[in-house]
Amino acid sequence: MSYPGYPPQPGYPPQAGGYPPQPGAYPPAAGGYPPQPGMYPQQAGGYPPQPGAYPPQPGAYPGQPGQYPSVPSGEPLYHQETARSKRGFRGTMQDFPGADPLKDAEVLRKAMKGFGTDEQAIINLLGSRSNKQRVPLLVSYKTAYGKDLIKDLKSELSGNFEKLVLAMLKTPAQFDAYELKEAIKGAGTDEACLIEILASRSNAEIREINQIFKAENKKSLEDSISGDTSGHFRRLLVSLAQGNRDESENVDISVAKQDAQGLYQAGENKLGTDESKFNAILCARSKAHLRAVFQEYQHMCGRDIEKSIEREMSGDLESGMLAVVKCIKNTPAYFAERLYKAMKGAGTKDRTLVRIMVTRSEVDMLDIRQEYMKNYGKSLYTAISGDTSGDYKKLLLKLCGGSD
Repeated sequence: MSYPGYPPQPGYPPQAGGYPPQPGAYPPAAGGYPPQPGMYPQQAGGYPPQPGAYPPQPGAYPGQPGQYPSVPSGEPLYHQETARSKRGFRGTMQDFPGADPLKDAEVLRKAMKGFGTDEQAIINLLGSRSNKQRVPLLVSYKTAYGKDLIKDLKSELSGNFEKLVLAMLKTPAQFDAYELKEAIKGAGTDEACLIEILASRSNAEIREINQIFKAENKKSLEDSISGDTSGHFRRLLVSLAQGNRDESENVDISVAKQDAQGLYQAGENKLGTDESKFNAILCARSKAHLRAVFQEYQHMCGRDIEKSIEREMSGDLESGMLAVVKCIKNTPAYFAERLYKAMKGAGTKDRTLVRIMVTRSEVDMLDIRQEYMKNYGKSLYTAISGDTSGDYKKLLLKLCGGSD
């Protein structure tokens, strides 16, 4: 099946009913990683049918209920591991029924043609299309008008609104690679950004980020991290950047107790701290296993793992380890906290706000909203409304998915 204005593309083979079910892990991208224990085998040309999660999505392109369109040749295939839990889709941005990329390109062209810019038309269009419907607009726009959509948008828009629009036109992997590069380059490093991305993405996502990062920067992500960080914090980032965490769902309580004991011996029960032990357990074990480890740790020493990390570590390493633990315990709560800190006090950390709203809008934004309300006593929608303004605010609120 092909789409109006799009040639058939390799990758993403047509599949009845949308994404195949997946139990929370993704196969390595075709082209080169050896099979690893607890991971899916390498597949040529797409993802294998898998038991257990991605339900069909309502609406899509004409003639294909619940199915995503193919992306332009060369665009990476990228999935979010928590995007569709057993409860169904938990994002706020879904496919727009009957969307036509050539008609969408025409809407954008009209919005920018002539004197002045129709920002509302851009907000209405991008704020109602999924990432897989937005990214192909770069090709359809160039096909129809022989012009570069990104250049046209840059010439018409400005400030945070421009940054948000451009972020929404990258694939998730492209955007993550871009954000990591920006976090490393120049004076000062945005360590929180590095940890946020590397601690919350699946193995397949991290591997794809690595591929794009190297292709665009002629230097590997690991080398860039190593040149910009040091000590145990560098080791933590390098470990996470391997994209090699165990992704099985099986939990052996006896092993979990051993790991909890190991963390206790490496920290609270030792003069000084064996950071390497924390690194090995927190970066290699599966998330399901680590949740059991954290419970066992609490039972063993009467203190939760975060409190021990705060007592035993400091600086970037403490922040990094805490982020990994929080992300494993409750990913939406971790992102709700990041959003809260980005908006509280004087000034807004707009880069963090944009990144989280864009990257989580098709993953777990509904859950993040729930955690935000529960933990901070007001809705995320209200917080964004009070902290931003203009077209920037309007488009952020589209990603937020309406008021609570």
